[in-house]
Amino acid sequence: MQRLKRVPSLMIVASRGRRIGERFVEPRFARGLDVGIALAAVVVLSPLFLISAILILVTDGRPVLFRQTRVGRHGELFNILKFRTMHIENGGPAITAAGDRRVTPVGAKLRKYKLDELPQFFCVLRGHMSMIGPRPEVPQYVEPFDDLWAAVLQVRPGITDLATLAFRNEEDLLALAEDPETLYRCSLLPEKLRLNIAYQRSRSLTSDLKLLWMTARYSFYPKGFDRDRVVEMLSV
Repeated sequence: MQRLKRVPSLMIVASRGRRIGERFVEPRFARGLDVGIALAAVVVLSPLFLISAILILVTDGRPVLFRQTRVGRHGELFNILKFRTMHIENGGPAITAAGDRRVTPVGAKLRKYKLDELPQFFCVLRGHMSMIGPRPEVPQYVEPFDDLWAAVLQVRPGITDLATLAFRNEEDLLALAEDPETLYRCSLLPEKLRLNIAYQRSRSLTSDLKLLWMTARYSFYPKGFDRDRVVEMLSV
């Protein structure tokens, strides 16, 4: 497995502006929870796996799965798995805004309900990802010697966390920007990193279960999503 240069000891900047040493470790319950939920999800959601794969094959052909290099814990590189939601073509930005012409009709539906993320349960079983953790980014957006990034890269990336849930409508925000790339890199991404760190500071089994429930709820019933309410309910 490839590896980015390991980040140094942390000294992150707190939201109030003072510098504090901080380390994050995976809770003891986390790996057992990961394996149990991922296995259950693969079994229970197997009809959705099958339907999604068939729809992609029938409407847009192979490949069914999309693989992309992402940065994991301690800078390790791994291939994330998703159901393919875009036409096969080269080029284009790494981020996706609502209305992106690269997205297929079936892909748009899969993305709306987050069904394209289902194959990531296999990434969890392989140990590259966790159920809960910062979303893994493509290498071009990662700055391992930045204080915020150094803190976030201590933990295993996940399928969901507070930032992922709070910015579940990220594509709509990017669609409103004249320069989506700049908005993402300079505004949305730093805010997501701060939420990643805030959640790790107060993480517990109770908060993890609540986060998983809210992620599932808003994936299948996105109507009524309220970012401020989500953040408030998770006590950040």
